Order: sequence, then C-alpha cells, then structure tokens
Amino acid sequence: MPLYEHVFLARQDLAQAQVDALSENATKIVADNGGKVVKTENWGLRGLAYRIAKNRKAHYVMLELDAPAAAVAELERQTGINEDVVRYMTIRVDAHENGPSAMMRKAERDQRRGSRRDEQEA
Repeated sequence: MPLYEHVFLARQDLAQAQVDALSENATKIVADNGGKVVKTENWGLRGLAYRIAKNRKAHYVMLELDAPAAAVAELERQTGINEDVVRYMTIRVDAHENGPSAMMRKAERDQRRGSRRDEQEA
C-alpha cells in the first residue's frame, strides 16, 4: 500500500484531550477503510505564520499512514468537514522516517540548548 503523511492543525482553544480525540478519530477512519496508522506525533501548540480563522496558534498533529487512496480520500473528506481542524495536508512519501520526525528532533534540540533568557541571565 502507498505511504502517506497527514498533518492537521487544530484550533488553539481545544484541550489536549480533544486534540487526542481528533487523532484517534482519524486513526479509526483509516482503519475502517483498510489502512493503518504507523505513527502519531503530537507537535504541540505552536504559533502560526499568519492568522487563520482568528487563530494565532494551533495544535499540530502528524500521522504516518499506510493506507489505500480511498482511505486517504475519506480521511481528507472527514477532516475538511470538522470545524475543529483549521488546516490539513496529506502528502505521499516513498518511505517513513525512522525515529522521531524533524519537528520532534528540533524541539528536543531546543530543550537541550535552553532558552535565550537562560543564556542572558548566566
């Protein structure tokens, strides 16, 4: 089956439990249509480059899918209907990354490095 990465942005005023419910719903849609979610990553609440539907921030979630095209089409249809999702994008990939994605590695690196405020106070 083809491999996909599906990223969606959920509204900033949702609780983390609601964002998790959205990702579980997406997983269920893919499973019901003959695919499977290989990995789910929650990138957290991040700032947007520009305002989208009065939101300055959004919860980012990435799903790595191993699913037929029909399952992806149904996932995109359901995601487009959901008013809690601000934006989404699905791309086809040749292979999934092993280990954490680039966004997770960046967050980990930034935590190790510390904030600029810590550097200025030292």
